[in-house]
Amino acid sequence: MRHSIQAPAAVAMVRPHHFTVNTETAADNSFQTISDHGEDLASRAYAEITAAAATLESHGVKVHLFEDEGTSTPDSVFPNNWFSTHAGGHVAIYPMKAESRRRERRSDIIEMLKTEYRVQDVIDYSGLEPDALFLEGTGAMVLDHIDRVAYAVRSDRTNPIALERFSTHFNFEPMAFEACDSNGMPIYHTNVLMCIGTDFAVIGTGMISDRRRREEVVGRLARFGRRIIDLSEEQISRFAGNALELQATDGRILALSSTALDALDAGQRAAIEESARLVALDIPTIERAGGSVRCTLAGIHLTPRH
Repeated sequence: MRHSIQAPAAVAMVRPHHFTVNTETAADNSFQTISDHGEDLASRAYAEITAAAATLESHGVKVHLFEDEGTSTPDSVFPNNWFSTHAGGHVAIYPMKAESRRRERRSDIIEMLKTEYRVQDVIDYSGLEPDALFLEGTGAMVLDHIDRVAYAVRSDRTNPIALERFSTHFNFEPMAFEACDSNGMPIYHTNVLMCIGTDFAVIGTGMISDRRRREEVVGRLARFGRRIIDLSEEQISRFAGNALELQATDGRILALSSTALDALDAGQRAAIEESARLVALDIPTIERAGGSVRCTLAGIHLTPRH
């Protein structure tokens, strides 16, 4: 199977030592579940990331695992929101809405990228935060590295000016649209609505508000023959759209949570597995914070130095 620029062979992950659900981000994230008192969330989340990283490595994915021993960054387990990497040696650092999430940015991860991979430049958009121009990385955008399109659900975490600026710098065409659940609650991050693989895309098309825009999004995703796998709102609520295609030792895999895998029907699983094996990671504790497997994986699209 050919290597795909859509599927990175390496990821960065952050293992939290004091995981908790971030109350600062709960207002616009309907996927969050406020934690019950007395539960040992931290130790379970630590174990879940440990096991997830080991599973990915067993499939031949390179995992750069970083520790977060602090208590001021409850969402640090989701590093895909504050940085992304791009073929040609480019790195982006993003402006975050919640102040607690701004503290997640760490120089040691950027230094690792420069040491282990060929990095030409780092473009830091965090200076947009004082003007409330937020763009929360590959949560806010789902990037099609093949067709060079940045799909983005409009929200407080996805500012159109910041999106346009990123798209110009990194050579993507921005494709923004409205999406919400049946209660009218906007989707907070695009990466819970959709996932783009090399030969397929999974997406909750029914949650895209405007019919014409929905058809444009689906048409663009299918432009190079991708199979469109439609997800229901109920499947989206179980994180079936929050997945990431990766390059493994013997072909491509789709990393998703056990919750997400259980939400897919037999036909959907078969359609995905025509081009990528399904690899389920069990992270139910972390999912209480409103994100799933895709959010925990910062894909590395850079060329290794060695």
